[in-house]
Amino acid sequence: MLIKIKNLKVQTLIGINDWEREEKQDVIINAEIEFDGSRICVTDDINDTANYRTITKRIISTVEASSFFSLEKLAYTILQTILEDKKVLKAKVEVDKPYALRFADSVSVQCESDQKH
Repeated sequence: MLIKIKNLKVQTLIGINDWEREEKQDVIINAEIEFDGSRICVTDDINDTANYRTITKRIISTVEASSFFSLEKLAYTILQTILEDKKVLKAKVEVDKPYALRFADSVSVQCESDQKH
């Protein structure tokens, strides 16, 4: 099964410019979280699934506390946060930084991995 977290908006310090080191900016996070959903489909017990509420709270906490220069490091850190949940088999993360370029809506970085990494 696949859980999708769509357009999670969180503020963080991100970037290399002086003003980016002083003012938090919005980043938009999209994540795909693959897990074995066969058990919860039978039991309907929340303990038998990857709890997207818990995962989302961890993502928010991690991002709000971070202060990275690159989107790449932020995306990788979010991915590792998701993979801390042992029920997660694979995950993919995309982080958008709105208005990072003058003539673009946003710039984004995407990364993915599984529990083996």
